[in-house]
Amino acid sequence: CSVTCDNVHAGRMAVNHLISWGPTRIAIIGGDETYTASTDRTKGALEALAEVGLEPAGPIRYGRWGENWGRAATRLLLDQGVKSQHLRIPEDVAVIGHDNWDVLTKSSRPPLTSIDNETELIGRKAARYLMDAINGQPHHGTEYLPCRLIQRESTLPLD
Repeated sequence: CSVTCDNVHAGRMAVNHLISWGPTRIAIIGGDETYTASTDRTKGALEALAEVGLEPAGPIRYGRWGENWGRAATRLLLDQGVKSQHLRIPEDVAVIGHDNWDVLTKSSRPPLTSIDNETELIGRKAARYLMDAINGQPHHGTEYLPCRLIQRESTLPLD
């Protein structure tokens, strides 16, 4: 059995958060597209965009999960689709990440809004399922647990 966060819902949640306060040009920079988590997040994001009649602002960019890739993909996005190089966050562009790692979210300027995978909850449930299996009552299939959005200054709505 497997216990994981619902990455499709996470993608939807990120886009819906942005749409809720006005932006209509939303770009997607994904992780490694050989991982289901990355493609599931993109699937959810695209579904949420389609529900309101929007398409991604530019091509979806996939690459290695890492700071260098994120910076390079952002530079490509800015160079190919945005004329102003002096954008302010969140006044001109909002940014959402995934995983809610303190090293990324709280050290960013401004602090980064992020989807939290609820890894403690996943770990507790997986441990419970392991104990059940050891006791002769195995679980089967994949259980998807909800993620949550942690809003920080990178997406604060403007007054």
